[in-house]
Amino acid sequence: MTTASSTDLIVHPVPAQGAEDVVVATSGPDEGCVFTGTEDGSIFRVSPDGAKVDRVAHTGGRPLGIELDGDGRLLVCDAKRGVLRVDPASGAVETVTDRVGGQPMVFCNNAAIAGDGTVWFSDSSTKYGIERWKDDFIQVTRTGRLMRMATDGTVEVVLDNLAFANGVALSAAEDFVCVAETGARTVVRRWLTGDRAGMRDLLCQNLPGYPDNIARGSDGLIWVTLASPRDPVVERLQGAPLRVRKLVTRIPQRLQPKPARTVRVQAYDDAGRLVHDLDLPGERYHMVTGVREHDGRVWMGSLHEPAIAVHDL
Repeated sequence: MTTASSTDLIVHPVPAQGAEDVVVATSGPDEGCVFTGTEDGSIFRVSPDGAKVDRVAHTGGRPLGIELDGDGRLLVCDAKRGVLRVDPASGAVETVTDRVGGQPMVFCNNAAIAGDGTVWFSDSSTKYGIERWKDDFIQVTRTGRLMRMATDGTVEVVLDNLAFANGVALSAAEDFVCVAETGARTVVRRWLTGDRAGMRDLLCQNLPGYPDNIARGSDGLIWVTLASPRDPVVERLQGAPLRVRKLVTRIPQRLQPKPARTVRVQAYDDAGRLVHDLDLPGERYHMVTGVREHDGRVWMGSLHEPAIAVHDL
């Protein structure tokens, strides 16, 4: 296992808050560039050296998870607008789906695209939107879901009862899909092929922090962000009676538990073995919510930072 604790973290500013997720273009005119979405609805393209930042589109919502499809377009999970397709060349934004079972999604979060074009995506909560994510997290509503969207646009719920469904990733062989359960500190796995097809188990559990976005890297590993270390106070609150949990989310923001300043991502192989554990200082960057390994470089995004960051393995 590789571990790291160094100051070798390069930060590239973007002109808006909350560069939540990252994806690296692997071909075409944008090869090597990094795309991210911010809380003002912008989609930015960042050059590999961070010297050039261009706004390529505006979703009109709050872009979170971001992927590249086979046509060079971006598949964006917008917390307020659902699953979108964005053309970085023209800036055109198209709604792919904003409903599940005829009902509007409340908190579309992250996605992964299979080789055949199938889209797997998460809806973190059916009760609270992104503005009240802490309410869902503390109250443990377990209304998070993982969906499958076929190439004909048909959407079905594959997993439900998830404690804040978050990042989504496919295995290298696409024999399973997994989704991060932020509230439970686990990554849930759903088998797609073979003798275990249809079964649900865990890729990893008892994580040392709360997982956010996850993504399969060019190294074939599943990279997992840990937005904040495990908090004993939060754990006790999650186990308290519901009336107490509801009261806690109503107290002033300044008195609520705060995420610790940390930069931590881990990587697991398809058997659930920990391969990398990067624990970096959080003075210049913190609350990593997006991760993408590409050719030995680990790119990161943050729900709160006006920047993306990169660490060389």
